[in-house]
Amino acid sequence: MAPLLAEPTVAATQLSQALRGHELELIEERGTWWLARGADEYEGWIHCGYLHLTGPAGNGTVPRAWDSDALLSMGCVVRGFAGGIHALPLGAIVPGDVDVIAGEVLTLAERRNGFPPRGEAIVESARRLFSGTPYMWGGVTPWGADCSGLVQSVFALHGVALPRDAWQQGGAGIELEGGTDSLQPGDLLFFSERDDRRMTHVAISAGGPDIVHLAVARGGFAVESLDSGDPVSAALKGRFLFGRRVLPEG
Repeated sequence: MAPLLAEPTVAATQLSQALRGHELELIEERGTWWLARGADEYEGWIHCGYLHLTGPAGNGTVPRAWDSDALLSMGCVVRGFAGGIHALPLGAIVPGDVDVIAGEVLTLAERRNGFPPRGEAIVESARRLFSGTPYMWGGVTPWGADCSGLVQSVFALHGVALPRDAWQQGGAGIELEGGTDSLQPGDLLFFSERDDRRMTHVAISAGGPDIVHLAVARGGFAVESLDSGDPVSAALKGRFLFGRRVLPEG
């Protein structure tokens, strides 16, 4: 897992993360750093020490590793990669020449069969795979994630591609009318604490006002109701903008 940073220096803010086996398009070289673009078209600076170069920069569309035929880590430990024992997070591509000694890996067929693009299934995956995850700005795995990283990774596991940041995800699908009463499991809720109402937080609906999300105010993963009366939930409800349906019908 490699950080994608806002500037070409180790002290820069982490914007997102690139997982092992995921391809990047290299856009600009600056010393030992590359400006890289992932399959979600999100860009950040990555140090060359994390990279294995396979072709020239600017070689076209980056394939989505979540849709690869290769084995995908569901959270596993392997022996043989880089001469030792290594943990791979959810979403990493598992090398073909290693032994899986703990955890779970799945083929694409197994993922498509076990993780359908249905709301209830997505909510269950978020609960099961990200429970206990600490909040980490720019994170995308159960080792640490932010609100939109949770959303992007869980939906990707179910075959649904979404952009990286909450404000980008807020343009996906269709906007729903009727407040939280109209929300179904798997819909997305968007919130803002800014005067210009730019989206700053996203959560997955578990139906109506019940949500699954990663929030810094909770220290990480939380399942809660916006109608609970809890001070944090009440503050979040006051910042609600709208819901969107991003899953295919049927």
